Amino acid sequence: MNRRFSRVESGVDLKDYFDRGDIASRENRWNFEVAWEVANKVGGIYTVIRSKAYVSTEEMGEQLCMMGPYKEVCARTEMEEMEFPRGNPLLDAVNSLRSRGYKIHTGRWLVDGNPQLILFDIGSAAWKLDQFKSEMWEKCHIGIPHLDIETNDAIILGFMIAEFLEEFRNFAVTYSQNHDLNPPRVVAHFHEWQAGVALIVLRTRQVEIATVFTTHATLLGRYLCAGNTDFYNNMDKFAVDEEAGKRQIYHRYCLERGATHLAHVFTTVSEITGYEAEHLLKRKPDIITPNGLNVKKFSAIHEFQNMHAVAKEKINEFVRGHFYGHMDFDLDKTLYFFIAGRYEFGNKGADIFIEALARVNAMLKHERPDTTVVAFLIFPTKTNNFNVDSLRGHAVIKQLRDTINNVQQAVGKRMFDTCVKGRLPEVGDLLEKDDMVKIKRCMYAMQRESMPPVTTHNVADDWNDPVLASIRRCHLFNSVNDRVKMVFHPEFLNSSNPLFGIDYEEFVRGCHLGVFPSYYEPWGYTPAECTVMGIPSVTTNLSGFGCFMQEHISDPKSYGIYIVDRRYIGLEDSIQQLSSFMMDFSRLNRRQRIIQRNRTERLSDLLDWRTLGIYYRQARVKALQAVYPDYVDELSLYGSRSNLVFSRPHSEPPSPTSSRHTTPAPSVHGSEDEDSVDEETELKELGIK
Repeated sequence: MNRRFSRVESGVDLKDYFDRGDIASRENRWNFEVAWEVANKVGGIYTVIRSKAYVSTEEMGEQLCMMGPYKEVCARTEMEEMEFPRGNPLLDAVNSLRSRGYKIHTGRWLVDGNPQLILFDIGSAAWKLDQFKSEMWEKCHIGIPHLDIETNDAIILGFMIAEFLEEFRNFAVTYSQNHDLNPPRVVAHFHEWQAGVALIVLRTRQVEIATVFTTHATLLGRYLCAGNTDFYNNMDKFAVDEEAGKRQIYHRYCLERGATHLAHVFTTVSEITGYEAEHLLKRKPDIITPNGLNVKKFSAIHEFQNMHAVAKEKINEFVRGHFYGHMDFDLDKTLYFFIAGRYEFGNKGADIFIEALARVNAMLKHERPDTTVVAFLIFPTKTNNFNVDSLRGHAVIKQLRDTINNVQQAVGKRMFDTCVKGRLPEVGDLLEKDDMVKIKRCMYAMQRESMPPVTTHNVADDWNDPVLASIRRCHLFNSVNDRVKMVFHPEFLNSSNPLFGIDYEEFVRGCHLGVFPSYYEPWGYTPAECTVMGIPSVTTNLSGFGCFMQEHISDPKSYGIYIVDRRYIGLEDSIQQLSSFMMDFSRLNRRQRIIQRNRTERLSDLLDWRTLGIYYRQARVKALQAVYPDYVDELSLYGSRSNLVFSRPHSEPPSPTSSRHTTPAPSVHGSEDEDSVDEETELKELGIK
């Protein structure tokens, strides 16, 4: 039976609420989203807020407003400044705060959806910092050190936003009474501890606003994992106040914990982060709100495969230049693996990735000597400029290509002239001695005695660099006999890069496998980005993404999602499992890899904000019902999160996880579709029973 996997069939879909705020306007319901990263690119939460902006505005329209700090460097390119319409309660609240001496910028965010923005200039309220700190101490007994600039800024921003929301609600009540509308229902969603200050102020001042607080990663969790502790096995044993005090973040921890407990609804981005919050912040999340992406669907299934081929050829160009003089391997039998992210060597799993690569290298030498793996490590760190040898290699390859193109044009002209004269050209007529000399010069220039470098840059303090130290320990030096070649690129990719010349998204599309064996990863956008682009990936059961996939897919491996166990088995067993996964992938032939990419891309709907955005709506509704008991929403008819069921493919055999949400459902289209696939045949091709 031929079936085609299509859109996720779930009980509730956010698209059902896409009315540009029509229902919210009739209900007089207002939504505010507050984060330090609104129109301010400083971390991963920026990606969450930015990518979610489109579905949020499609759902709530002009009833949605996003708020954050005004950072001029970012705002110049991220924000289009404009005033709110006259008579709008938003404008009245803004003008009220401006009359107090606060500088406030309003307008629209220049991203998909163009949501309304209010950005607060922290410097304009710095003169009230002592007053704000005094109130925080009197009402919460949280003291803020004078020299902690980041927390001082968070305090100022929090009080400015709290005062704005308080004023807005007062003006909204007056506006509603004057225009014979329902009483206003206001909900504010705060992301992370910096925004949580405003939540604390609103609750201690007893402002009638529904609040939602989301932690994307706990403060203390990050610090504990960075300190090489056995984090997950000792979660319930940590003396949290003492641990926070040792790391001089006790005041920040108190702010985060205070916001967690004062919020009407508390959410985290994954089950694993919820478990962490339960022990470190002492509150179990009410709802899990997974992070999504804006998924761009293609009209035909082969389109993203073509994009993979084009991007891979650009990576091939880099490999030819980097490994010039040692191109003893066939690029058609070469696989590109990569790891990328913040330079947290242990947390991101770079340590076990390199160790597993050393074992894959030994296995490939013995089992598949004609297969080569090029492993890219993309971690930004301090450098002293590009590696001269790497730059020289690309120059040599460019010279060879230009010479061959010139000779090719000359040979074509001679061939044409000879044929015009009515005779068939001979080899001697086409390739002249001067051409051979030029080609030989280029080839001799490609010779080198040294091995290809393992890094594209001169890394500062390279002897103590953890990646380079690990590569040395595992003896992965790009020698002729090595079947695993290493490339450490210590800066993020962009199209202006003189070595790659492609941006990160195109690089991901050109690779064969993303490897992210993280020890601490509250969600994991890197493997999620791989999935929506149809690139198989390795993740772990300690990442939010890995747990999400385990919960929603009965057999993740058959869809190109390899999940390493880093929670219930020892480190050595985890490394063995990772090396086994990479070796299994290396054994796949080209047809099997194409099939697997197709299957991986079908999971993209699971990660679409149109699917996952419903959890954020559910959190807001729950908060509204806590403050306004008479509020009723259609979503409540569907029950809890567990009712969002992803149907099992008809061709998928039963499995022990049949009670969980499973893989995307096949569409009703028949086998006449261009994209039609036979699920059972695919599994047979991949060798999966």
